[in-house]
Amino acid sequence: MPAPLSLDRLRQYAVARSLFKPTTLPRALARLGFVQADPIRAPARAQDLTLRHRVADYRAGDLERGYARLGIEEDFFINYGFMPAPAHALMHPREPHRTGTPWLASRWQQADAVLDFIGQHGVVHPRQVDAHFQHGKSRNWFGGSSNASTQLLDGLHYRGLLRIAGRDSGVRTYALRPATPRQADPDTALDMLIDLVLGVYAPVPELTLNMLVTRLRYGVPQWADRCKPALKRAKARLPQATVEGLRWYWPAGENPGSSRHRLDDQLRLLAPFDPVVWDRRRFELFWGWAYRFEAYTPAAKRLRGYYALPLLWRGHVIGWANVAVRGDAFSAEAGYVSGTAPRDAAFGRALSEELGRMKTFLKLNAES
Repeated sequence: MPAPLSLDRLRQYAVARSLFKPTTLPRALARLGFVQADPIRAPARAQDLTLRHRVADYRAGDLERGYARLGIEEDFFINYGFMPAPAHALMHPREPHRTGTPWLASRWQQADAVLDFIGQHGVVHPRQVDAHFQHGKSRNWFGGSSNASTQLLDGLHYRGLLRIAGRDSGVRTYALRPATPRQADPDTALDMLIDLVLGVYAPVPELTLNMLVTRLRYGVPQWADRCKPALKRAKARLPQATVEGLRWYWPAGENPGSSRHRLDDQLRLLAPFDPVVWDRRRFELFWGWAYRFEAYTPAAKRLRGYYALPLLWRGHVIGWANVAVRGDAFSAEAGYVSGTAPRDAAFGRALSEELGRMKTFLKLNAES
C-alpha cells in the first residue's frame, strides 16, 4: 500500500513539479502556462528571474527579445503576465462594458480615435499616441501623475481591443487585437482556465483554490458571476486529499505521492512571484515562516529587504538574499530564518554556484 500523503510529500511534489529540468523557452512557457510579470529590476524583472531556473542558458531579457516569435500574449490573468496564445484566447473576447468602471461617452470618443490611429499605423509606441493627441496628464492608481494617453492604451488593452505587440526599451507597444470568435462556451473556458492556473501553482490548499478562482475575475470580468459555480465544479472533479486537517487539490493525472518527485542539491534564489513561493498561505504551511514582498514597504519597516529573493535549498526555503548590481559591480547579502547559514560545506558551494549562475544570467563579467 502506498504511504498516505503528508505535508512533506506535498512540499516535495510542489518543488519538484515546478522546478522541472531546464528546457527551451517555448517549452518552458508551455509547461508553466503563465508567468507573472513585474517591472521592478532588482536585479532583474520577476518574469526573467522565474524563467532562468526553467530555461537552459536563459539570460535576462530573453523573453522580451523573443516575444514576437514565441506565440505568447501579455495580459491580465489572475495577475498581469505572459501566457501561451491558445490559453489567452480563452479569456477573449472580453465585454468592454463589464471591465471595471464604465467609460463615459467622451472617453469612448477618445478611445475610438486612438483605435483608428493605431489601425493606420499598425504598431505604436505610447509616445506616438501622446504626441498626436496631446491628452495631457491624469492621476494614476498610485496617486501620482502619468500620461493620459498611456492610461487610455492600458484601458483599451484590458478591454480586449488592443494587444501588446512587443516592447521598446521596456515600454509596451500596442497593436489592434484581431476580432476573433469565442473558442469555447463560458463554462468550458472557465474550467480550462482553472485547470491552467492550478497547473501553475499546484498543489494548493482549499482556501488558495478559492482565491485563485476569485482572481480569475481579473482575466474574465465578463464571467464574474460564473466563477462561483466553476469553483464548485472544480472541487467536485479535481484530485484531492485531506492532509493534516486541510483539503488539498492538484491537476488530474498527477500523483503527489510518486517517488519520481525528487529534489536536488542545487540552491536557487527565487523571484518573489515564482510559482514555488507565490502563495504565501502555502509558503507558511510548507516552511513555517512568513515571507512578504517588501518593495512597497517603507524602508524603516522592512524585515528582509527591498526585493528579498527566497533562498531554496534541498526542498526548504531557509532564508533570502538581496542582490544588487551597480554598473558591473555585483553584490549579494543573505539572511537566514535560523539566524545563521547552514554549517555545511555543501551549502557554501551551492550558494557560490548560484551566485555565479546569477552573474551569468545578468551578463556580468566574471570579475564583478
